[in-house]
Amino acid sequence: MLSNFKQSPRKVRLVADMIRGKSVVFARDQLAFLPKKSAPEIAKLLASAVANAREQGFAAENLVVKTISVDKGLVLRRFMPKARGRAGRINRTMSIVRIELGARGESKKTSAHKVAAPEAATTETEKPVAKKKRVAKKKTP
Repeated sequence: MLSNFKQSPRKVRLVADMIRGKSVVFARDQLAFLPKKSAPEIAKLLASAVANAREQGFAAENLVVKTISVDKGLVLRRFMPKARGRAGRINRTMSIVRIELGARGESKKTSAHKVAAPEAATTETEKPVAKKKRVAKKKTP
C-alpha cells in the first residue's frame, strides 16, 4: 500500500488502469518506459508486492495484477490571493494506492454466477387476496 502519494488520484488512476489485469512482467516493463510522475512509485509498489509474493512461495512469472485501486488521501488546503482582496482555495489531494497480486490460474468470481431469486409461484391451494378499494372522503364545510 502506497499512502499519501503527493499526486491527485485522477492522474494516478491513468497509470493504474494501464497495468490492471496484466502480468507482473508486462506491467513492470510498461511502467519502466511510461513518462508519468506516478509510474516509478507504482513500479516500486509492484516490486514490493512481488517480493512479498516470493516469500509466500509464488514465482513472479506466474503472477498477475489482480486488483489495483487508487483512493483519495489527505487534502492539503492552500490559499492563493485573488482580485479585490479575496482568496481562492487550492486543494492538493494525495492518493492512496493499493495493489493485490494473484496467480495466473486463479478463477475470477463474477456476478454472472449469481442465481436469480425464484419468483413466487402460485399454487392451486392459494387464494388471491382481494385488495381494498380506496374511497376518497368528502370534506364537510
